[in-house]
Amino acid sequence: MAEENILTWSSATSKRKRSLNGSSSTLPPVKSNTSLKVLITSYNELDKNEYLDPRTAQVATVNHVKQVCTEVRPAADEELPSPYIEDFRCTLDAEILKYVGEAYPKGICSVYCVNGKDVEGPGSNFELVVVISAVKNSPKNFCNGSWRSVWNIEFKDDMQMLAIRGKIQVDAHYFEEGNVQLDAKNECRDETMFQAPDDCALSITNTIRHHEAEYLASLEESYSNLPDTTFQGFAEETPGYSHLVPMA
Repeated sequence: MAEENILTWSSATSKRKRSLNGSSSTLPPVKSNTSLKVLITSYNELDKNEYLDPRTAQVATVNHVKQVCTEVRPAADEELPSPYIEDFRCTLDAEILKYVGEAYPKGICSVYCVNGKDVEGPGSNFELVVVISAVKNSPKNFCNGSWRSVWNIEFKDDMQMLAIRGKIQVDAHYFEEGNVQLDAKNECRDETMFQAPDDCALSITNTIRHHEAEYLASLEESYSNLPDTTFQGFAEETPGYSHLVPMA
């Protein structure tokens, strides 16, 4: 029994580390017995098995071995951003949610405050993080694909600008006629003006949309020398391809 407990604990610890470090192919969503889906990331980790969902102001307790949510509770006030920060976070979350719904139909996303969550008004800097995760597994069609992007947005009130840093990881595997695999990563930077929450949300989302579409287009060009049938199956199972990049 002791050995079994050690193995179980080790498995849970390993899965938690893979999720938080992003070493697995996606930042995995965990389902509760409600409609709530919670991304497991270092950005929303409150405790080793508690994760904040800022959109619903709830905290999910997660079993890392089974990858399921075992309990959901309301978030405490001190676990949530101030009303000032929440205005920026919530408006950005709404725009990102619309974008992900168009670009990655089965994708999920969230926006977290990682610095300055207690800022009460103008005059101080803070930072939000956008996380997007999408997976498409079709073993019957010999294809699997996943997409993960993380965008750090520094709101620099003193400079009246936003610094945007993005990290994108795409994994795909097509194994019907041969064995085609993709493990691609990309980093990008941009900036925009510090504006009202609604304007910031639109500007940030458009910036993310531009860089993700540009990167997907570059991937398409890189793999355009593959046979048409191989690339089509490969691309179709990479979340985002068929929605952001026109297929030839």
